[in-house]
Amino acid sequence: MNGPVRQTLRSVCPLDCPDTCGLHVTVENEKVTRVTGDPEHPITQGAICHKVRHYPSRVHHPERLLHPLKRTGRKGEGRFERISWDEALDIIVRRFKETREMYGAEAILPYSYYGNMGIVNNGSMDRRFFHRLGASRLERTICNTAGNQGFQYTMGIKGAIDPEDTVHSRYIWVWGGDIVSTNMHQVMLFEKARKQGAKVVVIDVRRTWTARWADEFVQVYPGTDAALAMGIMQVLVAENLTDEAFLQTYTTGWDALKERIHSYPPEKVSRITGVDPETIRRLAREFAAGNPSLIRIGNGLQHHDNGGMVVRTIACLPALTGAWLQRGGGALKENGLSFVDKEKLERPDLLPDPNVRSFNMIQLGDALLEADPPVRCLFVYNTNPAAVAPSQDKVVRGLKREDLFTVVHDLFVTETAKYADLVLPATSHMENWDVYKSYWHLYIQMARPVIPPQGESWSNYRLFRTLAKRMGFTESCFDDSPEEIIRQVLDNPSNPYMDGLSFEELERKGIIKLNLSKAGVFPELLQTRTEKIALYSESMKRQGLDPLPGHVPLKEGRDAQTCLDADHPLMLISPPNHQFLNTSMGNIEKLKKMEKQPQVEIHPQDAMDRNIRDGDLVSVFNRRSTVHLHAKVTEDVPPGVIVSPGVWWPEAYPDGKGINALTPDREADMGGGAVFFSTAVQVKKS
Repeated sequence: MNGPVRQTLRSVCPLDCPDTCGLHVTVENEKVTRVTGDPEHPITQGAICHKVRHYPSRVHHPERLLHPLKRTGRKGEGRFERISWDEALDIIVRRFKETREMYGAEAILPYSYYGNMGIVNNGSMDRRFFHRLGASRLERTICNTAGNQGFQYTMGIKGAIDPEDTVHSRYIWVWGGDIVSTNMHQVMLFEKARKQGAKVVVIDVRRTWTARWADEFVQVYPGTDAALAMGIMQVLVAENLTDEAFLQTYTTGWDALKERIHSYPPEKVSRITGVDPETIRRLAREFAAGNPSLIRIGNGLQHHDNGGMVVRTIACLPALTGAWLQRGGGALKENGLSFVDKEKLERPDLLPDPNVRSFNMIQLGDALLEADPPVRCLFVYNTNPAAVAPSQDKVVRGLKREDLFTVVHDLFVTETAKYADLVLPATSHMENWDVYKSYWHLYIQMARPVIPPQGESWSNYRLFRTLAKRMGFTESCFDDSPEEIIRQVLDNPSNPYMDGLSFEELERKGIIKLNLSKAGVFPELLQTRTEKIALYSESMKRQGLDPLPGHVPLKEGRDAQTCLDADHPLMLISPPNHQFLNTSMGNIEKLKKMEKQPQVEIHPQDAMDRNIRDGDLVSVFNRRSTVHLHAKVTEDVPPGVIVSPGVWWPEAYPDGKGINALTPDREADMGGGAVFFSTAVQVKKS
């Protein structure tokens, strides 16, 4: 009798995370039994997060969706019957054709994000299908657009340094990011820097996992980070700590910025931010003396009304000290160097009407409730908007519309899927061909299937390619194989960093680094680029924005002294929790037990003022909604601020309503980004 067939295969983590880890997957009899880090991956080096080690529980979850389903009950009840793929596809094609004929194709709206970061399954065939269909376009802005736009206004590019060079940093600010939970391999690189004498300072609202790991924690009020950056600049100028030669050679607008800096003395900045004036002065002196100093700009900063300007302002700081001249110096937000040819991959030229309307994904509730003409069909994949989109009550009201035909393609019957007319089973990344690029490190990776598709699950690639054929689309791009799409990803003459990258090499090695020989990164890039660091941005001026950095107060909430809304005097922050990544791992029982339950962290003084004790059930409310949570009384948060880590599946909350019922769906100052963290609330004991 033959024993079990066991093998270890290479794969790539598909989650929306900067690390984009290389994986070793143990497969026994076509079942994933173990996931570890690839020890030969230059970044992963054998280490992966706790979440991904539990990936077998996700792939083989007892509640995984394995067959197409059709709704039989009311929307939201989650009552379905099993149907065949042929029946499901016939229904979709019929409804799409009827909708297009009666209302026009823009009555159809795709809604997706990056539950899977693979370009074959999220960023090629799906976009081609909806473009050819003529559907309304989706502005995918929910995560990083505000900060990326702000960084680019300053630096002219999205990426600037190689993360692997951060081992040379000697003075490090982790500003607005809990990287122990969200970017663990940056922590590993910083640990190497620490062993060589580096100091790590965390600047954040909450005492996070990262703040506990760091050498120092500086607590700042939400949305006031640009004021702190300007206060540090004021000290640099006042104490002659700037690098005037660098500023004259590599920047524009220094004289204009210097004038504005005078308006931000440490005492004034302290009143806004809550940071002691002497701490501001010391931070400036240490940054100037860092040799080299680095700022790791986190994701949370951009989720404010002023998020773009916050990142733009912080990105100016290294120019004042000339930190960019040294390897390991400067600022790092994202890797914008692995950009692909979206025209080739997504084919917007297929749009029958290039002026078709578009919707910002953070305003899904308004799109479903107020669009004129109405959205009649919604197709959701790679995301779970009923949990992750802001203004959740509006989103759910929209999803409840009986005249809205909704299709959800997912691995599970999510909260969003409960409102769908059809729920289609999706493959996991373990079952797909795909190619992955990181938005942090500089490597491209290929993943092959390690197990067959589970049940009757289909990949996004297969689904949208099949729908295109059934709709009668005859363009040759709908015949492209996964291999041909991967070749198109690598074939981008406009990107010098991809020059010479070949499919054959990627197929052979599984991982290749961007080509830095023809277009390097900082500090070498300083010597060759013609565009200067824009301390004064003409581009922003043309857009009607303030061309100079500075602090802009939030539209709701408070700073360290001023409360804008007496009825809702607390600022709510809802950062990622440690065990989940958005809702992707939120139904894994072991991880849920480790996170325990949704809760809200509140300062002892705020708790005492409201007669709240640790563990009490409390109501958190504003004009948008009310959410019930258990209180955790802690000094990890400052007075006037509460923190509720998420995102849990809504069913985990006492009344089934998640934290995003409270968050606003207005746009940030740049890029149409989300403002999850600019949320004013009140709390009372339930």
